[in-house]
This record gives sequence, C-alpha cells and structure tokens, in this order.
Amino acid sequence: MTFMIELTQIQAIVVCAAFAQVIFELFLKRANEKHILSMRGDPPSESGDLMDRRTWIKATDYSLVKSRFSSVEEIFGVVLFVGVFLYVFPFAFSEWKTEVSHSAEASPWLCALVATVFLTVLQIPSLFSDWIKQFYLEEKFGFNKSTKGLWVVDKIKGSILGFVFSVLLLALMIWLYRVISSALPNTWWILVFVVFFGIQLLLMILWPKFIIPLFNKLSPLEAGELKDRLMALSEKTGFKAQAIEVIDGSKRSGHSNAYFTGFGKFRRIVLYDTLIEQMETEEIEAVLAHEVGHYKLGHIPKRLAISFFLGLGGFFLLSYFLKSPWFYEGFGLDEDLTMSFAPVLVVFSLALGFFTYWLSPISNYFSRKHEFEADHFARKAVGSPEPLVSALRKLYVENLSHPLPHPLMTTFHYSHPTLLEREKALRSGM
Repeated sequence: MTFMIELTQIQAIVVCAAFAQVIFELFLKRANEKHILSMRGDPPSESGDLMDRRTWIKATDYSLVKSRFSSVEEIFGVVLFVGVFLYVFPFAFSEWKTEVSHSAEASPWLCALVATVFLTVLQIPSLFSDWIKQFYLEEKFGFNKSTKGLWVVDKIKGSILGFVFSVLLLALMIWLYRVISSALPNTWWILVFVVFFGIQLLLMILWPKFIIPLFNKLSPLEAGELKDRLMALSEKTGFKAQAIEVIDGSKRSGHSNAYFTGFGKFRRIVLYDTLIEQMETEEIEAVLAHEVGHYKLGHIPKRLAISFFLGLGGFFLLSYFLKSPWFYEGFGLDEDLTMSFAPVLVVFSLALGFFTYWLSPISNYFSRKHEFEADHFARKAVGSPEPLVSALRKLYVENLSHPLPHPLMTTFHYSHPTLLEREKALRSGM
C-alpha cells in the first residue's frame, strides 16, 4: 500500500490554503504572545487601575496558556485535515462499492447518514482537546465548575442532538434538491435556501424554549429591585421582553455573560447567575441596556440579512459545483458521483473555512462597530457611561481577559472592541 498520491490542482489549492491559514495563525498567536509577555511584569500605564499586579500576571498567563494550546490544536488540525482530505474522503465516497457512493438516486436518508457519520467521526479528536481545556486549562485558572460526569453527559446530549439535526436537515436538503431541480434545474438552489433560512429562523424561536433546558436550568428572575429596574428599563427603551430569566451557568464555568434570544413576541432576556453575583444592580442594568441596544438599533436584522445573502451565495456555489464533473475529479472522486449531494456538502464543510477565514476582518469590523453603537445606546439609556464602564471592567477582571492584545489579533479574532477602546468611546460620547 502506498501513501503517495499525485495531487490534482484543486487539491493542491485547498491544501495550500489550509497551510496558509495555519501558518498565519501561528504567526498571529506568536506576535500576540510576545506582545502581552512584554507587559507581564507590570501593568502598563494605559491599562489604568483595571487590575492589581497579581491579577494582571494571572490574566497574562491565562492568555498565554490558551494561545499556546490553540497553536497545538492548529497544527494537529491541519495534519488531520490533510490526511482526511487526501486519503479518507476520496476513499469513503469513491472506493466503497456501495449504493451510497455510486448512486445519485440513493435514499436521501442514507446519503445524509453517510455524510453525517463521516463528519461526526472527524469531531472525535476535538473531544480530547475540549477535555484538556476544561479540566486542565480552565481548572488551573479557577474557571471550571463542571464535574467530569456532567461534562460527559453534556457531550453525549450535544452529540446526539447534533447528529439527529444533521441527518434530518441533510436528508431534507437532498430530497428538496431532487424534487425541485427536476422542474427548476437552474434556480432550485434559491427555493431550497429559502426553506433552510426559514428553518434557521424557526430554530431561533425553539432553541431557548426546548434545547437550552436540556443543558441548563432557566429560572425567572426573582422579584425585587433588580427585576423592577430591568423591567422598567425594557419598557423605557421599548424592548418589552416577555421574560427575564437566569441561567445556571455557574455549574459549569466561572465566566459570566448576558444575552437575549428569540425575536418578536418570543424574545427573552437571559442573565448568567455568575453575572448577578459579580455585579451591582446599576451595572447589570447597563449590560442589559447594551443588549437592548443591539435590538433597537436593528443589529439582529442586519446580521440576519448578511447571513441570508452569504448563505444564498453559498447555495449558488453548491449548485454550480454539483453539475461540474471537474469538481468531483479535482477532489479525487469518481465521475459517476456527479450530481451527488453528500460528497459536495462534505467538501464544503472540510475546505470552505480556509477561504472564508480571510474575510473575518471584515465581519469583525462591522461587529465591533455594532458594539460601539450598542454601548452608546446604553450610555443614553442609563444616563451615564460609568455603570457600563464599571460592568465591562468587572467582566474583564472576572474573566481574566487581557485588555491590550496585539492589533492584528483584534483584527482577525475580536468581534468586540477592547476594553480601553470601549471606555474611551463611552466617555467621549462617540
């Protein structure tokens, strides 16, 4: 048996793209590590009085450990990808002499099952890295609150849900494609995508109601000053949430957050119990005002619109590649697989991210812009910048977030502005 193969042009392009991303990511992480390590001894003047020296060193070490472990994951991931992409993928979809691999008319359920099993098996190595992060890295810095038993149960539940959703959605997609493309061979992808975008919106409504409770307990916020002030704020800003709920995030992690889910009459505010423990009432009020700002300023519809057009473009590419024999040949597949949905979906899942990665600075830029706008909304809603500044500072300290990352790191990885940028904008009224 030989492990040497002659790469097609398409395979070479994808492999080069994978290595280009990983090499750049390693460079990015190394630059950020050197940047924050140079400040480890003492907090620089621009950080103000955010952290005492001991906490600053701890936050620096936390960032360094996460970055170095992520670098190991990047290297392992690209090695695994190349092996799977060049050897396992062509074998699985071309050399298995089965009904699935050599018939475009195979059962949609069977095609969806094969694609889902293939992609699910590839997720197994990530379980080991997740375990290390949870019970070594997070444990070392005091964030892990989960037990090993709870972690295993969570992974089993998540895997089962992911597997079932994947099979159902892929089978539906393949079935719709076969039904619609026979009548509308050139525009089927538009109708299929609209159906799936509708399912995405439906899941936004159903997820907090039926899926989140499988993992976390959601309880109504107890009556008292905090609830009264938050409800008053929501009324004042025209948000009118159906409910304010508290999620028991503390049973898994010491990190804290707040968000709202759903839309229309189904929207609800969710606060982490850790957030309530760590912050004063006016600070929580400012955090909520920031989240309301995203809603009132139309950020959610804007993001959905971007998602819609990007998804539509993805389905167009899918329709183009489906009918292109050169595409299948270029990925080491047999010609008789042309018009087979499962292998094309797997290729997209495996390779597309290496190309869209370079667009992340654009999406992050607009995301950070939205965060500034939501901060400004919160400032006006509570009448002062100080409650939100104080809340953000506590979030940084409690989560050991480093406030001065390398600028390139923020460009490629930060969907939120840094703390110092947000403070400056809040206090200047910009």
